[in-house]
Amino acid sequence: MAILLALMSIGLMSKSAELRIDWVPGRGPGSGAWPFWLSTGMLLCCIWTIVRWFRGVTPESRNTDLYMSRDTVMIVGVSAGAILGLLLLTHVVGLYVSLFLFLLFYLKFVGRHKWGITIALTIGIPVFIFCLFEWALKIPLPKAITEEWFYPIYDLMYSF
Repeated sequence: MAILLALMSIGLMSKSAELRIDWVPGRGPGSGAWPFWLSTGMLLCCIWTIVRWFRGVTPESRNTDLYMSRDTVMIVGVSAGAILGLLLLTHVVGLYVSLFLFLLFYLKFVGRHKWGITIALTIGIPVFIFCLFEWALKIPLPKAITEEWFYPIYDLMYSF
């Protein structure tokens, strides 16, 4: 995993270096500075992890068990599929509806939480995100075909 992350860090560093990674007088760091230096830090941590693994310093580095069990692969696969569904549905029904469906599926059927907490979080998280982005930050998020559902809320928000 550290090798894969190191390769990804190098890729991010090279893409970030296409932008300005130095200091821009009167403005601050260039647009590629933060991604570049964060990727550099991640690469250094990966190298350190690989060195510690190669030297066998930690109990994990001496362990010969499988990296991921069958159950772990299944839960990661279901999670990745659910996130892919969230992303695909966002283009069709918008972020808020797709987030609602994602949370409902993930909390109830993957996490096996009780209906009370599932419904509370499934409604509460999209409402919080709406209030944060649309109302407080004035950043509209994609709503696709559900845009019309939000017109009455916009009327309330902008009437003050």
